[in-house]
Amino acid sequence: MYRLRGPSLEVLLGHPGGPYWAKKEEHVWSIPKGEFSKEEDALTAARREFEEETGFPVGGNGIPLTPLKQPSGKIIYAWAVEGDLDAASVKSNTCAVEWPPRSGRLIDVPEIDRAEWFSPVCAREKLVKGQVGFVDELLSLLGVEDV
Repeated sequence: MYRLRGPSLEVLLGHPGGPYWAKKEEHVWSIPKGEFSKEEDALTAARREFEEETGFPVGGNGIPLTPLKQPSGKIIYAWAVEGDLDAASVKSNTCAVEWPPRSGRLIDVPEIDRAEWFSPVCAREKLVKGQVGFVDELLSLLGVEDV
C-alpha cells in the first residue's frame, strides 16, 4: 500500500513479530505478503494476506510490480495499491514459532507486530534487501521524486 502526501510517496511496511525480531530494525521490515497455492490467484492471495496481516481489507485494482526472486529462491509477487490506514491500528494474525530455538516449545506471535508509513529513503533502510526493488519500481511507475 502506498499513499501520496503532496509530492511525497509513503509506503506501508510491517515489522515481523516475535522475540527474535523484537530489537531488529534495519533490513527486517517487509511488505505484507504470504504464500499461495497453485489453485489460488496471486492477486486474490495478496489481498487475503494483506487483510490477515493488517486487519484491514484492501480495495482497488492494484498495479502489478515485477516479481522479485529472493536470496532463498522464493519469488515474491506484489501489487501496489493506493490507500490509507491508521498504521497504529494494525492488528495481525498470529503464527506458532519455536522459542527459544531448538527448545521444542511453541509460542504464538503476530506475523507483524507493528506497521508504519515510510518515505522511499527510509523504506530502503528498513526493508529486507530482496524487496527494495518494489519501492524503486513504484517510484518509477508513478513518476514520483525520491524524497
